Order: sequence, then C-alpha cells, then structure tokens
Amino acid sequence: MPKCMHKTNNKNLNNNISNPRNFWKTISNMQAPPVHSQPAAVKVNNQTVQHPLDVANAFNNYFVGCTTTLIAKLGNDTQSERPQTGQAPPTVQRPCNAEKFSFRPVAVIVITKLLHNQKIKYQSGPDQIPAMLLKISAPAIAKPVATLINESLTTGYIPKLWKTARVVPIHKSGDNTLVSNYRPKSLLPAMSKILEKCVYTQLRDYSEYRNYLTPDQSGFRPNHSTTTALLKVCNDIQAGMEQGNLTGAIFLDFAKAFDTVDHGILLQKLKNSGIGDSTLTWFQSYVSDRSQYVSISDSTSLPLLVTCGVPQGSKLGALLFTIFIKDLPNVCKASTVHMYADDTVIYTSQPNLPQLEAVLQEQFTGVKKWIADNKLFLNPDKTVTMLFGTAPKLHKLQTPHLCVGKKIK
Repeated sequence: MPKCMHKTNNKNLNNNISNPRNFWKTISNMQAPPVHSQPAAVKVNNQTVQHPLDVANAFNNYFVGCTTTLIAKLGNDTQSERPQTGQAPPTVQRPCNAEKFSFRPVAVIVITKLLHNQKIKYQSGPDQIPAMLLKISAPAIAKPVATLINESLTTGYIPKLWKTARVVPIHKSGDNTLVSNYRPKSLLPAMSKILEKCVYTQLRDYSEYRNYLTPDQSGFRPNHSTTTALLKVCNDIQAGMEQGNLTGAIFLDFAKAFDTVDHGILLQKLKNSGIGDSTLTWFQSYVSDRSQYVSISDSTSLPLLVTCGVPQGSKLGALLFTIFIKDLPNVCKASTVHMYADDTVIYTSQPNLPQLEAVLQEQFTGVKKWIADNKLFLNPDKTVTMLFGTAPKLHKLQTPHLCVGKKIK
C-alpha cells in the first residue's frame, strides 16, 4: 500500500510539473488529514462528564437536539400559519409542463474519473474506506462501482449505511468544555460521496439548462461567487445614489437554514421543478432515514435519526437547498432579492425615507409569510437593516436610519 501511494504521488507530481496550480493542489492532497483535538470532558446539565462514550453521546444529543428544539420552540409560535408536513406552501410554483427529469446511466469512465479525483486529505467516513484506496484502485473497481451507482438510481434505493454520517466536533471558540462552542463536521461514506456527485452533476445540468434556478442566487452555481453577488448589490445601490434615491436593505439571517429544511416541502418543490415520479423516489430515499453518530477516541455514541434538513458538506445538499429557497424572490415584487446560499438581502431604492420604509415593511411582511409557509426560521437578533445614500442626501435626514429594523423582532 505505501509503495502504491508513493508511486501514485510521484506520477501526479510529474504530470503537473508545468502547471503550478495543479502542482500545489497535488501537494495539498498528499498532506495527511487534519487532526482535530477532542475534549477530554464536557459539561452536561452543569455536571462534567469525562468518559469518552458519555462525551460522544453528549455531542450527538446536542447536534441533533438543537435543531429539533429550534423547530419546537419557534414552530409553536406560528403553528396555525404553517402547512402540514408534505403539503406545498402557497408560494411554491405550479408543476411545469416541460420534459421530466430522470437519471441517465452513469458510464464507467465517469466513475473512474470520480475515483481518481478523490481528495486524500479528507478523513474517512463510517465505512472507514480511505480515499487513497479508492484512488489507486480505480481501474479495478470502477466497473462494479458503476453497477452499484446505476442500481441505486434505477431502483430509487440508497443503502442505510450510505446515509449514515460520522460527526467530528470542531471547536469554534470559547470554553472547550461547552458543547455549544462546537460545530459538527459530517464525514460521509466514500460510496455515498461518489453517488451524490453523480446525481449532483445531472440535476445541476438539468436545472441550469431549464433555467429553474433563480438568477438571484449566487451560491453553489457555475460562474457565480461571492464576488458576483457583491458586484450585483453594490451596482444597484450605486445606481440608486446616482438617481438621487435612498436605498434601504434588510439582511436576513436564517437560523440553521440547511438543518431545518422540511423534507415534504422539498420533495414537492422538486416535483414541481420537473422531477419525474420514479426519480423522486430516489430523492425521497436520499433525505429519509438518515442518521449520525459522534466518535470520541475509540468510543462511538448511539446513532440518532436526522428527521429534517439536507446533508451539509456535499454539493448535492447545497443544490437541493438552492432549489428549496429559489422561489423566495417571487414574493418581493417591489424590491430586489439577492442570495448567496442562505445569506439573503432585500433592498429597494425610493426618493424619500417614509416611502422607503413603507415599501420595505410591506416586502418584509411578505418574506416573513414565505418563511413561515416554508417552515424556515428567522434569527431576529442577527437580521439587520442598512440605509445607503449620498452624503448630502443622508445629511438632510433628521434620523438617518431605517425604522423597519424595530419591526423585525
């Protein structure tokens, strides 16, 4: 095994010697996976637990429980306004009449390329299959792997192991004995990642070709980035200034947006976007019956079921989220919406402050209804407003700020 790895690394370096970007990318891939320090003890209900198994269970209970707690806490406030699970909210587009999307068979050459492109610096998932093993054995296993992938796409079935994530707690900042100061990093099975990449490519190409993704979304899309998002918003604000207008913006902060996606609503939106019934069965299998566990030292927590959300850390999960949120701009007829993943800004330009506040408040009311209908949650403490204008225009105002912010909470 070490000899094969050494031979493969030398071959990759020699092939990219004239391409600095790919050369250093190869060097990066050769590095060992990052080792994250794990806490020896954490606090649970004001008591310190030290046994690795108890620590692992504490982390897993927190990571899964904080989402369900959020849904229970915020959902009860507007329960009467929210549709039942699986029921399409009123803002969901009607089913399209275009050709339905269905999976195409994945060629062996495609699987070979995906196996060769495995990033060896990543840690292995629950299957404990290292990326390097897949990389060096690609010529021998590509055909049977392609058979497995195509069988999943044809039958609409995904093995349960492929839907199990091994979670590593990553310390953010602050007291390292508090589980709330950690974020989860999900490590998926190697075969699951290959399958997801195949589905992602086909669904992305279909969505882009049919223009099903809103132009107001810059996240996770080809030829889009944070730079294109900033250029769009800044250009619109500058245009408002040149016309002598004030521009008001509301920056929305969703609470755990990816983790709270309702599976029933997501499937309905996929269907309305042109996903055929047989293909929809695969997506239903993909989002359902997912579970995760946390490993600390040699101890593994009990697995817990993940009942909502899309898998983070995968391109497919990100694409599904953009499909889920793509109809948000439809409710803002008198303003502009731009998004980068779940980071969303609503803005409009008006000749005076009272008119600007009135329009923004009306738009924000519609957005809040969309959020309730789609079972997402707004973080009012991090949702802020901002006022833009030329210095002379702002200087003339008695109160150069927006009052819409007071109504956000």
